[in-house]
Order: sequence, then structure tokens, then C-alpha cells
Amino acid sequence: MALMGPAEIRERLRVSRQRAYQVITRDDFPEPYQILQSGKVWDAGEVEQWISEHRPSLLE
Repeated sequence: MALMGPAEIRERLRVSRQRAYQVITRDDFPEPYQILQSGKVWDAGEVEQWISEHRPSLLE
């Protein structure tokens, strides 16, 4: 399983840190896979699915 943290999500979405925070706190964004002491991590597949539905212009 591949995981993404906020920094990877920010890079994948090509947005600022502030905008990434806005996106990951949306009600329709996937729930974190796990919350670690260092922060939240997401299942990369779920993030990519969200991107395909909500930001299709980012598909490469």
C-alpha cells in the first residue's frame, strides 16, 4: 500500500500548503488512513480516486 502525507498531496495537487490544507479538510476528501504522531497519512489510491473525480485535469 502506498501512503501520502500532506506534503505529497500538496505536490500532487500542485497547490500551496494553505490550499492543500483546505482540500484535505473537505468533507468529500478521503479520511486519513492513519493518524501518526508525525501527522495524518492517506491511502494514495483513495487520494488518486478523489483527484480523478474532482480534479481530472491533474491526471497524467
